Amino acid sequence: MDTTRQGAAVNARGIGVEGPRGWAFRAVDISAEPGSLIAVEGPSGSGRTCLLLALTGRMRITEGAATVAGFPLPKRMGTVRGRTAIAHVPGVADLEPALTAGEHLQEQALLGRRLTGSLIGSLPWSRRRKDATRARIDAALAAAGLDPATLPKGLRTAVRDLERLEALRLSIALAVMHGPRLLAVDDVDLKLSADERALAWRLLRDLALAGTTVVAVGSDAPADALIVRTTPADARSGDAQDSAAPGAQDTSDSRAQDTTTPDAQNTTAPGQKGPAHTDEEEAAHAFAETGRA
Repeated sequence: MDTTRQGAAVNARGIGVEGPRGWAFRAVDISAEPGSLIAVEGPSGSGRTCLLLALTGRMRITEGAATVAGFPLPKRMGTVRGRTAIAHVPGVADLEPALTAGEHLQEQALLGRRLTGSLIGSLPWSRRRKDATRARIDAALAAAGLDPATLPKGLRTAVRDLERLEALRLSIALAVMHGPRLLAVDDVDLKLSADERALAWRLLRDLALAGTTVVAVGSDAPADALIVRTTPADARSGDAQDSAAPGAQDTSDSRAQDTTTPDAQNTTAPGQKGPAHTDEEEAAHAFAETGRA
């Protein structure tokens, strides 16, 4: 089933994550072909972000079985991390407000693989390296639908001056730059208008149609998306595994502590404060609750 070069098949049966204070999510079943658009819907704090992190190998599954791109989780978490990317995840994949869009893109491009061949050709300042970096950035911008000409100062525009949809596009451009087989995007519709939300989903659908498997958190997903619905734990009294609507899966709310551990891809999820039911805390709690390969 998992035969395409770009997309990753996702198969999960009864997966869940439990920590010292309860379940982050559980009893999730997913069967998705490469190039699918998977939409995770549910109220804030219901385990949506944790599910994204688990499917990208950034949080250890503690029950059930799953494979992503044919690699079993949690046994091959490191391999799955290397073939997936995350975007727009609070506390995990944040943009730096003081940096420009161009600085983010240049940094991400330099984090990729060096060109094969001679030592000279692989040096960051070589002409071949510069041309490859430029091409990689242009391709990522095109894939994310972000036209530098529409920004106030082009790629010299600081992140703090970007509109919300522009910031989302930049985050996605950074994530897709090195060709992940699966892209996970959090809070697709955060504070977006109805028209902007439709544009965001159209972008993700186009990425999926081009071959990349996309898992995204948000409402109003396209009709052809595979829907995964999450439900707060306090709404699941009685049977923990009540039947769900066809094609949907339930997850339970996070009951986690406020400590964090470093992210697997050179980012650190800072400790979170405030009300328990926030997306920022979901991301932080994910690392507190679980170990990693």
